[in-house]
Amino acid sequence: MLDSLLRDPVPFWDEFYRDRNKKIPFFHNVPDENLVEYFDNGRLGPGRVLELGCGPGRNAIYLAQKGCEVDAVDLSEEALDWGKERALKKNLAIHFIHQNIFDLDIEDGSYDFIYDSGCFHHLAPHRRLTYVELVNRALKPGGHFAVTCFVMGGSLGGSEISDWEVYRARSVMGGLGYTEEKLKTIFRSFTAVEVRRMKVMGAGSPTFGVPDLWTALFKKNSK
Repeated sequence: MLDSLLRDPVPFWDEFYRDRNKKIPFFHNVPDENLVEYFDNGRLGPGRVLELGCGPGRNAIYLAQKGCEVDAVDLSEEALDWGKERALKKNLAIHFIHQNIFDLDIEDGSYDFIYDSGCFHHLAPHRRLTYVELVNRALKPGGHFAVTCFVMGGSLGGSEISDWEVYRARSVMGGLGYTEEKLKTIFRSFTAVEVRRMKVMGAGSPTFGVPDLWTALFKKNSK
């Protein structure tokens, strides 16, 4: 019932990704700077990975290049077609899945790492508990989860409306903004390894980094 109060996301995102020449920062085929740092500093290594809301595959491609077995999920067929083309050009094997993340059939404890770059902040408030349950169920004990999302009131997005106002307006207003405290509260069943602002990377950088995004890395309890 609550889902029905908000727009159907599939037509919006298919149209969003249809024009690949738009001046959208994350259309560039480079990985998030925080993701690269997790591998460079040894916090993450090769393993089985699930990416939630993968878009045209820029982070999935990086993960595959690092030796990971990658399942990349998105509800936009346009985005996945683009991602498949990119992976093919690099001769990378990535399992792209066209599905709503909440409809995934996942075996418990299947993944070493789950990554979300820009999906979580588009979810309505009533979906947060289901999202946390999905991540917790899919992760192996001791596995990691990382999310990149809007800072509340940020320059690129990050609506400051209350949860109640989402349903009154029937919109997340382009994406909900979060504070560090709220992220730690939502994901309190995990151990926070690092929560910081994304580093801003200049034009032509081999990694993606823009202002006013949170990058947060969490770890599931080993028991």
